[in-house]
Amino acid sequence: MPEIILLVHNIRSTHNVGSLLRTAEGFGVSRVIFSGYTPYPTLSNDSRLPHIHEKLTQQIHKTALGAETIVSFEYAKIPPLTHLKEAGYRIVGLEQDERSVPLDTYVAPAKLALLIGEEVSGITDELRRACEDIIEIPMQGRKESFNVSVATGVALYALTT
Repeated sequence: MPEIILLVHNIRSTHNVGSLLRTAEGFGVSRVIFSGYTPYPTLSNDSRLPHIHEKLTQQIHKTALGAETIVSFEYAKIPPLTHLKEAGYRIVGLEQDERSVPLDTYVAPAKLALLIGEEVSGITDELRRACEDIIEIPMQGRKESFNVSVATGVALYALTT
């Protein structure tokens, strides 16, 4: 099973963040790195005003159900892609793209950082270009995509089994 870090960039919904934390815990993700405007639970050295981080933590807890206290996480203004590459992680975007390969054909490396992006717009072009691989979940229905937390769950399942 690969070592996976989950990169959560510009996710606006606290419910999605909570669901992502719970899913990450369930699949043994080693660390979650929140970035951009993604809300995140309280950190030990939190620079946000107390009423802000306390409110966000309460909202995230509604779907994380305690996973926020188990999963290792941090916040970075931008995803630390260069640092992760230097540490031996392959940057893998979960996105529909002309470069993407179907998830069911992708062979996961030993260490990967799975990047997910905005609920509606997905991963920005700049971050997409920085991805070494891009994977996509083949869709069978008429909708073009899954909810970001559902898609992440599907991808983590495929990458860890």
